[in-house]
Amino acid sequence: MLDKLINWSRVKSPWICHLNTGGCNGCDIEVVASLTPRFDLERFGILIKGTPRHADVLVATGAMTRQIWTRARRIYDQTPEPKFVLAVGSCACSGGVFRGCYNVLGGIDTVMPVNVYVPGCPPRPDAIIFGVLKLLSSLDPKIAKLVEELERKGYGKDIEVKGLTDHGSRKRD
Repeated sequence: MLDKLINWSRVKSPWICHLNTGGCNGCDIEVVASLTPRFDLERFGILIKGTPRHADVLVATGAMTRQIWTRARRIYDQTPEPKFVLAVGSCACSGGVFRGCYNVLGGIDTVMPVNVYVPGCPPRPDAIIFGVLKLLSSLDPKIAKLVEELERKGYGKDIEVKGLTDHGSRKRD
């Protein structure tokens, strides 16, 4: 019974923490735009929090650099289990235009496991919302049906999901 209550609260009101590892800040603007009344990410109960200690989802933007990787890993470790990571933008997915630079290690997945990749330079706010829906679909069958219907209509073909088969109960390193 307690597990059902925890899962219900996680689906109905996931809290996110935005982690910017650098870059041009185009993705950061789109993440903030997805929270505005025009796109209204809050209609899914999603609230942005300033601390990873209260967050369920880390929304990471920017390429992983040698300067930030220890801080990013510390922020990931501070997020309570079960935690999810959403990589937003080409830089967070693979290093983007900064890949191959002397100080860039690659995407966010070089330091922490990523559950959902939302590519684009920058991705549109509706793609970010669809990525969040894909993440929540692993926890709630009603949202999974909505996501399947949207995918049948051809939406979200480029959004990749990894590691969400066991409803977020998997322990990570």
